[in-house]
Amino acid sequence: MTPADLVLTPTGLRFMGRTFACSIGRGGISDRKREGDGATPVGEHRIVGMLYRPDRICPPQDWAVPILPGDLWSDDIEAIDYNHMVRAPYPHSHERLRRGDPLYDLILLTDWNWPYSQKSRGSAIFLHQWRRPGYPTEGCIAFSRETLRWIAERLQPEARVIVRSR
Repeated sequence: MTPADLVLTPTGLRFMGRTFACSIGRGGISDRKREGDGATPVGEHRIVGMLYRPDRICPPQDWAVPILPGDLWSDDIEAIDYNHMVRAPYPHSHERLRRGDPLYDLILLTDWNWPYSQKSRGSAIFLHQWRRPGYPTEGCIAFSRETLRWIAERLQPEARVIVRSR
């Protein structure tokens, strides 16, 4: 491990010598992640992208990509583009990336079950803003708006998010 790795610990997420409060999935941490179980998957996941809402925030880094109207994320296990970003109109089950609330104003994408997705192994494992402290996610790791921005401004592409079983 290096200081540039994001390491989930029992007391928060450690990055660059600091530990930040965070929320994880309602299903806890799992080494048997399945679609819809609400678990945060065990493993070493790479950060493979950064998305932001250009109508709400400035890009934290020059490699961040704007979230545009119609940007979606497929969570349909039967779809060919399961666990990939897609565009509306999209006939299969999906998550809107351009939400009414601020949860996805800034998203760090991980390589969990991506780019070669396995059916039912889980989708949309992101780092994003939390609803409130301690409120669980659907499997993502979530932070306060300020913390997420601080991390995003210092993050390098391909950084590792390390999640160990507890």
